[in-house]
Amino acid sequence: MGIQDWSERIVVVDLSDDPQFTDDLNALIDLVEKRNGSDVLLNFTAINFLNSSNIAKLLKLRKLLHSNAPGKLRLCGINNSVWGVFLVTGLDKIFEFSDDVPSGLATLQMQR
Repeated sequence: MGIQDWSERIVVVDLSDDPQFTDDLNALIDLVEKRNGSDVLLNFTAINFLNSSNIAKLLKLRKLLHSNAPGKLRLCGINNSVWGVFLVTGLDKIFEFSDDVPSGLATLQMQR
């Protein structure tokens, strides 16, 4: 599983293409609910495509982190083909992005 506790408050998830993507996000959603919130950094470096189910899971996680279990969500390491999906769907306007894991972690730490 690609879910790692980076600190007491921050969880880093190294995502892979489906079916692992769905499994990791389901496990992450459960973890965030149990903790009653966390900051989450999703690393998309190994992701080559997104489908509608993946997008629905991302939106569910975002909603959870913005309501019931407060926390920040950042996405990083997004390649051009996946970035195109974010642009076409308008999701580039609702998610926050970083270039890579170190810059994403730095941003999450500064926001606290």
